[in-house]
Amino acid sequence: MSARCFNYHGLMNPLFSVFSALCLAVPAVLAQTTPTVPAEPAAARPNAPAASVARPPAASSLDGELFYQVLIGEITLRNGDAPAGFALILDAARKTGDAKLYQRATDIALQSRSGDAALQAARAWRQAQPASREANRYVLQILVALNRLTETVEHLKADVQLAAPAERTQAIINLPRFFARVGDKKLATELFEQALAAELKTSTPESTAAWAAVGRMRLAAGDMPGALNAAERGQAISPQAEAPALLALELMDPKMPRAEALVQSYLNINAAAQPEIRMAYARALLDTQRYAEASTQLQMVTRDKPDYPESWLVLGSLQLQDNQLAAAQASLLRYLELAGQGEAQAGRGPSQAYLALAQVAEKRKDYAAAELWLNKIPDSQELVQAQTRRASLLAKRGKLSEARQLLQQLPERNAEEARIKLMAEVNLLREQKEYRSAYDLLAQAVARYPNEPELVYDQAMLAEKLELLPETERLLRQVIQRKPDYHHAYNALGYSLAERNIRLPEAKQLILKALEYAPQDPFIQDSLGWVEFRMGNKAEALKILEAAYRAKPDSEIAAHLGEVLWSMGQRDRALAIWKEGALLNPDNETLLGTLKRLRVRL
Repeated sequence: MSARCFNYHGLMNPLFSVFSALCLAVPAVLAQTTPTVPAEPAAARPNAPAASVARPPAASSLDGELFYQVLIGEITLRNGDAPAGFALILDAARKTGDAKLYQRATDIALQSRSGDAALQAARAWRQAQPASREANRYVLQILVALNRLTETVEHLKADVQLAAPAERTQAIINLPRFFARVGDKKLATELFEQALAAELKTSTPESTAAWAAVGRMRLAAGDMPGALNAAERGQAISPQAEAPALLALELMDPKMPRAEALVQSYLNINAAAQPEIRMAYARALLDTQRYAEASTQLQMVTRDKPDYPESWLVLGSLQLQDNQLAAAQASLLRYLELAGQGEAQAGRGPSQAYLALAQVAEKRKDYAAAELWLNKIPDSQELVQAQTRRASLLAKRGKLSEARQLLQQLPERNAEEARIKLMAEVNLLREQKEYRSAYDLLAQAVARYPNEPELVYDQAMLAEKLELLPETERLLRQVIQRKPDYHHAYNALGYSLAERNIRLPEAKQLILKALEYAPQDPFIQDSLGWVEFRMGNKAEALKILEAAYRAKPDSEIAAHLGEVLWSMGQRDRALAIWKEGALLNPDNETLLGTLKRLRVRL
């Protein structure tokens, strides 16, 4: 429908008053409107708004007749006739070649959920302005939203070609975002690789970016080996490039060691790499319980960029876990100092630091200082953790009933809050060695949340503390049956059998199964070393336990390593290891039990 066959005179009388008002306002609106391309067209969003009146775009080439046509199109649209309004605006765009009118017509169709009309307008815009990256992106996004993936190849190529030379690498890296909501990820990946075929054949920065982008598409399609191969090829071209390393970080998994090798290679070459990348690597190491290596990375961040707050917070938390109380306090105070100077003061970070500082004070038995740190936490933040620490302080002062009451008074507005509240009380009782009460309370939690194998695992650990060993085994096998990849259950059952010196071949197989899921876990390695010792393989046990202790200096590992050394006649070294373990945690039950059984005094 064109403006030329539109009966203007028929509209004049009923719309005269509207026109009179708009004639005064529209020129100013036209001059001020500067719309931009959205990150994603409305057609791609499931809850896109219905057609609405929007200000007409700037159009300096409009003569009086076309100005009037645009005005009538907007009025028609406001009156609920989106197709007619769309036709008028698109016709005006074609007559003027104005980009903003093309964009307006496309947006009208998108808001009306008319994908085909939107594609018609966007393609007309693209044809009229073939050098417009903006027009090309509209076509590309609409094709993706309409699931017409096979038609996207030329527009993917064009997006790269139309980008300014200095922006081309980033343009390639951003391309996978267009396909974030595509259902057929495999087809999208194949087409994506076709589009970037030219870049993939070169050895330029654009080629590195192309391989990283292809890797992300393969990752989204579930092709992990293919994604890793793409990251490796990208890094081989530009070892200093960031994009392949970021992809490798997402691929890091004990079963894919080559991904970590890529990350390490990047960090070795780029000593002053962005702290976010090294922090992400440190977090990945923490996830696999490689604490010593994570600490090394965090210390490098704090050394190279001492004003980066997050590194101090994570390092302080890790130092607290290792009972390095003075170092932990210094790191946490440094974090709070930096957090007070910038954006880091927002969010949960400061509350986490206050909680950790309260734990430092509590470990030093300075309960008054711990309470002071807890009082700095706003009531609305970290309430459960703050009250849990307060309850711990009360319990250590002999006020267990008051401590439990404090936790029981926590709000319980939904099922998740109820679960957290209940588990806080269980952990308090376990911390105070009230194992029977904790076991009974946890039994209630298991009954209330029967589909959570982690709760059954916790119940099994408490059953072991109560020496209900058949019940321990029954519960752990139940966890394994419900969640076959829960490696903690395999390890716990294998260690329990080894500790009792029964069914040792079965114990070893269970622990080896746990190691398949977490090969770097020093505590599972400790279990393996212990079962080897029980089986009489002292040399192998020593080798495994020494590696575990290097990876994670811990009092329980120290207890086992010391006993192996003691049995081999290396008593001075055993005593030294036990003393180290006592410094790490003088209250560790395994260490104390070992020393008592062997009648050793440190």
